[in-house]
Amino acid sequence: MSAPARRWGGLLSRIAVDTSAMRESADLRRLVAGNLITGMGTQAALVALPYQLYVETGSAFLVGLLGAVELGPLVLMALLGGAIADRMDRRRLLLLDQIALVTLSGGLAAGAFAGHPPLALLYVLGGLLAGFSAIQNVARTAIIPNLVRPGRLRSALAFNFGFYQLTMVVGPGLGGLLIAWLGVGAAYTADAVSCLAMVAALVAMAPQPPQGAPEERESVRRSIRAGLRFVRGEPALLGSFAIDLMAMTFGMPRALFAVLSLSVYHAGAAGTGVLYAAVSAGATIAALTTGWLEHARWLGRIVIAAVLAWGLAIAAAGATSHLWVAAGLLALAGAADSVSAVCRSTINQSVTPDAMRGRMSSVYSLVVTSGPRLGDVEAGAVAAVASPRLSVSSGGLACVAGVGLIVLAFPALAAYDGDRLAPTR
Repeated sequence: MSAPARRWGGLLSRIAVDTSAMRESADLRRLVAGNLITGMGTQAALVALPYQLYVETGSAFLVGLLGAVELGPLVLMALLGGAIADRMDRRRLLLLDQIALVTLSGGLAAGAFAGHPPLALLYVLGGLLAGFSAIQNVARTAIIPNLVRPGRLRSALAFNFGFYQLTMVVGPGLGGLLIAWLGVGAAYTADAVSCLAMVAALVAMAPQPPQGAPEERESVRRSIRAGLRFVRGEPALLGSFAIDLMAMTFGMPRALFAVLSLSVYHAGAAGTGVLYAAVSAGATIAALTTGWLEHARWLGRIVIAAVLAWGLAIAAAGATSHLWVAAGLLALAGAADSVSAVCRSTINQSVTPDAMRGRMSSVYSLVVTSGPRLGDVEAGAVAAVASPRLSVSSGGLACVAGVGLIVLAFPALAAYDGDRLAPTR
C-alpha cells in the first residue's frame, strides 16, 4: 500500500465510528434496528401534531403551549419509569410500553380521520404520548451498557445515537410527505404500526434485569429520591445535564419550524419536514464519524465547545429568510449537538453503576426531552410578541451566553478526565 493510501486509511479509521460493538452484540443490533424503524414513526407523529395544531388554530402560541402540556406527564413518567427499570426486566418494561404507545397514536389517528378533533383531546393525547415515550427512552438507555464490553461503550453509544438521529432525518421527511399526501392521520398511523418493529426486536432479545440491584427493595418514592441524590452527588454528571437543558431550552426552535415554513419560507408541510430533518441529518453524519472520540480524554471540554457551536449556528439560522440556508445552518447545529450528546452519554454511563442506571437515565431523559419542550414554550412566546425569526436568533445567542454561566457553576464538567474513569458495569 502506498504512503498516501496509508495516510488516507489512517484518517478514515480515526473519523469513522467503530462498528465493533455492533458486530459483537446481536442484542445491540436488534435494539438499534428496532429503534430505527420505530423512531421513524415517532418522528412522523412529532411533525404531525404541531402542524395539526397550527392548521387548526393559526396560533404560534398554542403550538408552543403543547410543550408545556407535555412536560407534566414527561417528568412524572420518566421518574417513575427510571425506578421501575431498576427493579424489573427492562426488556419486559419496554414491551409493555409499546402497547400504550400504539394505543395513543391510534387515538390521534382516529381523531384526525374523524375530522376536527377538540383541541383538548390533542393536548391530552400528546401529553400521554410524551410520557410513555419517556419510559421507552429510559429503559432503552439503561439497557445499552449491558449489551457490550466496557471498552466498547463509546462505540455502542455513538452508533445508537447516530442511527437514532437517522430516524429523525427520515421520519420528519416521511411525516411531511404523508401529511401533504394523505393528511395528518396517516402520519399517526405510521407511528402506531412502526411500534411493531420494536416489539419484534425485544421478543428476540435476552432478558435484561438490572445488575447489582439490592435484594431488599425500597419503595418507589425512596428509589426515586435515591436516584436524584446520586445525580446531585456527581458534579460532572450534573454539569452535563445542566448544559444540555440550557441549550435545548433557549436554542431549540422546533416549535417554530411549521410557523417558519408556512409564514416565512412558504414551503408548506414539506418545508416543515425539511427543517426537522436538517438538524438530524447533521447529527447523523457527525455521530457516524466520531471515531476520533474513541480516545478523546477531555470529554467535558468537547461538550462545552459543541454547545457553543450549536448556539451560534441556531442564531445564524434565525437571521436568514431562505429555507435551504436555514436547513444548512440547522444541519451544522445538529452536528454539534451530536458530538455533545455522544460525549455526555459517555460521561453519564461511565460514572453510573448499573443498579442506578435506570434512575440516572430517567433524569437524563427528562433533560433531553423536557428541554426542547421548554424551548417550545419559550420560542412560541417570543415569536408571539416579536417575530419567529427574532425568536430563533435570540434563543441561539442566549444559549451562547448561558454556556459561560454553566462553566462557572459546574467546573467539574470542564475538568472531567475520561482517562481516569473507566466505564462502570
